Amino acid sequence: MNNNYYAVLMAGGVGSRFWPISTTENPKQFHDMLGTGDTLIQKTFKRLQKFVPTANILILTNERYNDLVLEQLPLVKQEQVVLEPAMRNTAPCILYAALKIQKMNPNGLMIVAPSDHWIEDEEAFAKDVTTCFKKCEEGDVLCTLGIQPTFPNTGFGYIEFEKSEAQGLKKVHQFREKPDYETAKEFLAQGNFLWNAGIFMWSVKTIVNAFKNFQPTQYSLFESGISCYNNTDEKEFIQENYPKAENISIDYAILERSKSIFVLPATFDWNDLGTWGSLYDKLDKDTDNNAVVGSKVISQDAHGNMIRSPKDKIVVVDGLENYIIVDKEEVLLIYPKSKEQDIKQVLTKVKSTFGDQYA
Repeated sequence: MNNNYYAVLMAGGVGSRFWPISTTENPKQFHDMLGTGDTLIQKTFKRLQKFVPTANILILTNERYNDLVLEQLPLVKQEQVVLEPAMRNTAPCILYAALKIQKMNPNGLMIVAPSDHWIEDEEAFAKDVTTCFKKCEEGDVLCTLGIQPTFPNTGFGYIEFEKSEAQGLKKVHQFREKPDYETAKEFLAQGNFLWNAGIFMWSVKTIVNAFKNFQPTQYSLFESGISCYNNTDEKEFIQENYPKAENISIDYAILERSKSIFVLPATFDWNDLGTWGSLYDKLDKDTDNNAVVGSKVISQDAHGNMIRSPKDKIVVVDGLENYIIVDKEEVLLIYPKSKEQDIKQVLTKVKSTFGDQYA
């Protein structure tokens, strides 16, 4: 186990497309979405533990989820939970975590990874991350993992790499925003585009210097608290100064500006588990092609449905095809899979009609 390896586990999102299971008070990363016995954050933590020392894993999350993190990850100490007092996108929290790690270990190498993704081959994941870490040790580069596209997905950003590059890590030409369908098809046809999985590796020295060069105001704000980090003064400094940070993603702040980014095509299967449909794709199916979590299902002329209910609840479905059926205490959702992107709008309507307690 390399003591210079650190992980920053991003666990602050709400995951509103998984409503009604995922809510503001208890978002999807704290749920067992796959029916495996582990929540998504627990699975991610265990995956990182295989090559990162447990004490070197930081959990980046909103203040309101502090107790959930400590409850679900009993090996994590309070000082490993990095709390955001305000929602400011990914750049500020990554800079904050990098400065904390740099103060602990100037030779630190860090992976930034979402807490709610599905990765099956965990050994391949560890090997790919280690390959990137070694690249980051050799020079001032930023690395990311890219996923080989299997269809022209319009819901992901893309990474365009230099075609002349050989096997292994490839120089990134540019990051591309979520495309329309025709543009996504062109990306796949060109052959040098990967899905952006939002998994990044770099040395703390390199990422901190990148902020210093490309985001000097942001850097100055957080650098002014160096003396406070990792001690009792940190909370007061962050409470006062974090809300002043610009609301900006790491992509816009750093990645689209840097000329020293490399991408490694991932050797593992990956799914961002962003919607009920993506969860359906990864679950085992019954003889009627229904994906079931928790429920005891009796189906008649019902095919291709995503069905979730409390454990062992009997669900009878007749005549439905390609629907999302989610039963959760005071909310029952029966919704076409083809319209799953509209669930966020449904949630907004529920909040305005019945109140925030259902969101």
